[in-house]
Amino acid sequence: MKKVIALLLLFVLTSFTAQPDGAFETGEYFKFHVHYGFVTAGYATLEVKDAVINNKKVFHAVGRGYTTGLSKLFFKVEDNYETYMDKVTGNPYQFVRKIDEGGYKKDQEGFFNRNTDKVLVKDYRKKTEKTFTVPENAQDILSTFYYLRNHPSINRLKVGEYIAIDMFFDDETTKFKLKFMGREDIKTKFGTIPTMIFRPYVQAGRVFKEQESLTVWISDDANKIPVRIKASLAVGSLKADLEGFRGLKHPFKVKVKS
Repeated sequence: MKKVIALLLLFVLTSFTAQPDGAFETGEYFKFHVHYGFVTAGYATLEVKDAVINNKKVFHAVGRGYTTGLSKLFFKVEDNYETYMDKVTGNPYQFVRKIDEGGYKKDQEGFFNRNTDKVLVKDYRKKTEKTFTVPENAQDILSTFYYLRNHPSINRLKVGEYIAIDMFFDDETTKFKLKFMGREDIKTKFGTIPTMIFRPYVQAGRVFKEQESLTVWISDDANKIPVRIKASLAVGSLKADLEGFRGLKHPFKVKVKS
């Protein structure tokens, strides 16, 4: 269960946060409530800002996740993920990963060279620098979902079909797949929201695995924002629900207002 709490917070931080070209604008902000049954496990926030990389204006997305209360005593999580993305292509130039998950710590920055398809990873805890070859248009873990949110075929998927992209994470590139499971209207604090249901898969790595049974519900509108994320467990489930938001570029589609 400890691993699943960290996993769910990570997935909240990387779920359909935004991609340039229409799905969002600077100033977009989300907050999520992560809970196990009636117990609050933690919170996660996502925000999109403007920044400058090499004299070029870029999008700067920041995701933070943390446990609270008894959950923090049980398993402390303090995660910070950031990505700097091109405003036209959506490809990342730089990422930040600074995490503490029950004593498992990382403090890294990655720098993409799009001309050579290389990424330089600086590990500040280990005091190392390594360069890796990546496929063209490879994403980091946070920009992966920026790309997916505005993927050109996302509205045309049939049940059982999936989108696949190359994602660089933990010093390796893996094929990330997002499978479309169907549509559902779900009740939220904002009212009844029409959603699209997806389930993540990867071919290798420690982050997302089929047996984790992660499912995400995103708004079936132009925003494509995460409304609910669920990790099924042997007993019960962990859920993350959209708690608040601001700065959406498009109207938030609600069938029945609360």
